[in-house]
Amino acid sequence: MLHRYECDLAGRTVIIETGEWAQQAHGAVTVRIGDTVLLVTATRGGVPREGIDFLPLTVDFEERLYAAGRIPGSFFRREGRPGQEAVLSGRLVDRAIRPLFPKHLRNEVQIIITTLSVDQENPTDVPALVGAAAALAISDIPFDGPVAGCRVGVVNGELVVNPTFQQMADGSLDIVVAGARDSVVMLEAAGKEATEDVVARAVEKGLEANREVIRVIEQMVREVGKPKMVLPAPPKPDPELDRRLEALVGARIREAVFSGAEKGEGGGLGPLESEAQAAMAEQFPKAKDAVKAAFEALTRKTLRGGILERGQRPDGRRVDQIRPLSAAVGLLPRTHGTGLFRRGQTQVLTIATLGSLGERQKLDTLDPEVSRRFLHHYNFPPFSVGEVRRLGTGRREVGHGALAERALEPVVPNEEEFPYTIRLVSETLGSNGSTSMASVCGSTLALMDAGVPIKAPVAGIAMGLVTGDNGRHVVLTDIQGLEDYQGDMDFKVAGTSQGVTAIQMDSKLHGLPKGVVEETLARAREARLVILDVIRKAIPETRTTLSPYAPRVVRISIPVDKIGALIGPGGKTIRGIIEATKATVDVEDDGTVLIGSPNGEALDMARAMIEALTKEVRLGDVFTGKVSRITSFGAFVTFAPGKDGLVRIGELSKEPIDTVEDEVKIGQEITVKVIEIDMMGRVNLSRKATMMSEEEYARDRASAPPDRRPGPGGPPRFGDRRPGGPPRPDGGFRRQF
Repeated sequence: MLHRYECDLAGRTVIIETGEWAQQAHGAVTVRIGDTVLLVTATRGGVPREGIDFLPLTVDFEERLYAAGRIPGSFFRREGRPGQEAVLSGRLVDRAIRPLFPKHLRNEVQIIITTLSVDQENPTDVPALVGAAAALAISDIPFDGPVAGCRVGVVNGELVVNPTFQQMADGSLDIVVAGARDSVVMLEAAGKEATEDVVARAVEKGLEANREVIRVIEQMVREVGKPKMVLPAPPKPDPELDRRLEALVGARIREAVFSGAEKGEGGGLGPLESEAQAAMAEQFPKAKDAVKAAFEALTRKTLRGGILERGQRPDGRRVDQIRPLSAAVGLLPRTHGTGLFRRGQTQVLTIATLGSLGERQKLDTLDPEVSRRFLHHYNFPPFSVGEVRRLGTGRREVGHGALAERALEPVVPNEEEFPYTIRLVSETLGSNGSTSMASVCGSTLALMDAGVPIKAPVAGIAMGLVTGDNGRHVVLTDIQGLEDYQGDMDFKVAGTSQGVTAIQMDSKLHGLPKGVVEETLARAREARLVILDVIRKAIPETRTTLSPYAPRVVRISIPVDKIGALIGPGGKTIRGIIEATKATVDVEDDGTVLIGSPNGEALDMARAMIEALTKEVRLGDVFTGKVSRITSFGAFVTFAPGKDGLVRIGELSKEPIDTVEDEVKIGQEITVKVIEIDMMGRVNLSRKATMMSEEEYARDRASAPPDRRPGPGGPPRFGDRRPGGPPRPDGGFRRQF
């Protein structure tokens, strides 16, 4: 039986239906906003997975191009691996719902989001989040919801809930807010230097809008919700084991946690845990997992207690203090731009590469965007954390790369100002907390080193949180790995000195305590300004020249009706120019032509060839061309690709000559001037005119006998005149048949 639910979000209707489709899933809904429709299913495994200590949750976002009436462009004409937008949408949903599952749930849970219809006006990530929350809520899967999410934009200074793609493009802030009735669980934002106050107001607006969706989901649970499966109780701590462990290694855990050293520098907790396991094996021979859990709990209690009670951090910093910073540029000889940023043990090297606009990434997704000229890619090799594992690019790498790209995009010049494709690659050389924000800093350095005229430097910082009883909490600036792992929040903020350009917040709580968002944003701004000072000391301003190995790009305009002549039949003409000059040539529909090459001579040659090919030929124009054919009355010269003109014998030299061959040979380059264009568009040229001043040439032409003058009276050309034909207005004759 179909059940239909509706709610209003700022004048837009959200429709959630269940009971009709995917009935064998443990929870299934369709969500519709406008003409965008998604099917979202929630399914669990029947038995817990053995040997794991985490929630086995998977969120798959399946883009189907039929949803937009399109056929995939791949060879197989079917969808392949998820694209970046699909990965990011799946991660967004995962981050919003993961904190709300029971900590001891070990049954596999899979959320599958399938796009059925897309209007390319309403983004799909928010209905995906709403659908996942609703499907979980009505299923038998244990889930401490409901939760909801919405997007808030700032358009013309006004807060707009669930803006369209067009409104987002025109707005100054785009933020997705996921949360319960009064608390935030997850944030994802892109801003154009939005102030912290505007961000805080947008978060509050999002929470307000979410309450209406939560009301509808609660109604669904009452009417169609299934009873939740009963989980086995989590194993209770053994007081005796805890007491023995505290006596055995408690003091050394405190010493290791608060050693004042970063990860690995003081011996770490790993060897201590192994020692505890060995020592406890005799008394608790079957409790290996219990010892591991007890050691983890004691470490967590020790770390959090030190921070909450004494403001003591593992490496001895104050709660608002950043680790030592350094920055450098211009480190590699052949790259177009490099930046090295270090914050404590976290170290990222970013390389900038410039290319022609023809090297833009072409997208085959459901979003309106069809190509992208600014790219940031992030790599996280295992050596960066002292491990050995298989190399590869996973969802985490895609997500971190996209976050840094989003942070930098507002300051990157548009293609009219800087006609290049820009690719940044951030190589993580060392990791101990927030390599994504270090990538933002390294990318700023690389862009400035490459000579990209960014509007302002961008820096990023990761903030943490530790909560205690009675509402106590401590916000931490620049969290390192242990604080991230044992803490309650990872709140990344990137921006310029003027405002925020990107936010990503994940929480392990069911919602942040009141006021934490505002406090974190204010503290992050203070830290960001410190990092920006370090960046400016490394490179005060963007370089005014490009690397000698970077392509130079010039922009010219040609008449739109000449685009076909430039491209040629089957692209023959433009390919010929590219092969001859080794330059890149990109043609836009409006007649804009972008020519790129690191070689100045090749650039000039390509430009000259294109201008000659597409230029309107006018009287007085001078060209250098090659003799292509010789006749008894003159030589034909190719002065531009596909364009020939006649140099009559009397116009080849200042001195009289008997034959054309006495003066020029086929293939010889000569400089000529346009002296006549007849009514049929045929061009008469003169070599003599380039050897004389205008006055000399005019006198010479006036004194020449009629049969040696160009135009009427000169040597006959087919179609020039026919005896008995009436005179033309220009003194010639029109053809008679």
